[in-house]
Amino acid sequence: MKRVAICAAAQHEIKSNIWHKRFQDMLMDLLEDVQGQTGFTFGDNGVKNVLTCSDDFFDARTISDNAINDVVGAGNYRGEQKMAQEGLNGIGYAMACILSGHDDVIYFAGHCKESSSASRNQISNMAYDPFYCRCLGLDYLSAAGLQARAYMEKAAVTEEQLAKVVVRARQWASRNEYANEKTQLHPGDVMYSSVLCDPIRTLHAYPVSDGAVALLLASEEKAYEYTDQPIWITGFGNCMDGYDLGTRDLASSNALKKAANQAYKMAGIKQPKKSVNLVEVMDCYAYQQPMWIEGLGLCDEREGGRFIDEYGPAKYNVNLSGGMLAGRPLMIGGLYGAAEAFLQLKGQANEHQASDVNCAVIQSTTGGAGQHQTVVVLER
Repeated sequence: MKRVAICAAAQHEIKSNIWHKRFQDMLMDLLEDVQGQTGFTFGDNGVKNVLTCSDDFFDARTISDNAINDVVGAGNYRGEQKMAQEGLNGIGYAMACILSGHDDVIYFAGHCKESSSASRNQISNMAYDPFYCRCLGLDYLSAAGLQARAYMEKAAVTEEQLAKVVVRARQWASRNEYANEKTQLHPGDVMYSSVLCDPIRTLHAYPVSDGAVALLLASEEKAYEYTDQPIWITGFGNCMDGYDLGTRDLASSNALKKAANQAYKMAGIKQPKKSVNLVEVMDCYAYQQPMWIEGLGLCDEREGGRFIDEYGPAKYNVNLSGGMLAGRPLMIGGLYGAAEAFLQLKGQANEHQASDVNCAVIQSTTGGAGQHQTVVVLER
């Protein structure tokens, strides 16, 4: 079977408000970074098609990719496809382009500036139907509150355990040069922070974040032209759950289980608990870290709390970057996770580098209460 590799990754430093730089400038920085790493060019002997990830609402313009074609190399009538979906899905899109034989190399760049909006909750409210849910004020935060309550009761996850998740995220973020929020916390800071959407507290939620990420992907035949250490995409899966919260079991993520099984099957992984040694999950809210770990099959159902207490996050090197809880933009949180896993597998994660990493799993989600789930497996 043909293989696809990630040959290079570039991350823009994440901040809560990058007011001094347009997203076009952020993307230009990444393009120059990736070209500097690989020497890739555009044209028949290089990148012919570009993939982007952005959102009309966050960019405050219709057809958001129309404003970035020149800074991602899609000028001069080259092909460009935009994903208005969580960025990790773009890896699957790029794989399809390459495995089909349509392309040999894909440049993929995503951006999101959450600070551009008055409220990211107002934006996620637009994901719901205009007749019933939108007028009630349902958004990703309130949907997460409903899910947090259901999951915490089912799995007996406690406030103390969630505080451990947040404190650990900040500790690792302090070692990551790209992380947004590095302020160190004590468990009490988290447990007694104000309630945001019961049972979610302010410090359970990821901070408003601006950022951008870029990857260069290539076929096995082309990969070594751009790097002497390609990282292979061995598994990919995604799955969409029901739109209506009332038709779903909010305390369990069936979509994630199916997406993970797809990715593991493609990668030939039969026992993820034994094979996986680094994980990046998109934990927008603290309860999601143990919940998504359950969905990935790295701990048993209803055992997320015990996973936290028994040092499961350390065993599997979960979110050594700090993850979403340290601040990543909504649209590209998973894409940052892929860039992080890429660096870890290459041994280039600097102060937060894990030892003996050879198989990484990245999970991302979008939609209310984890409606859509994506899983990618990367290996050396």
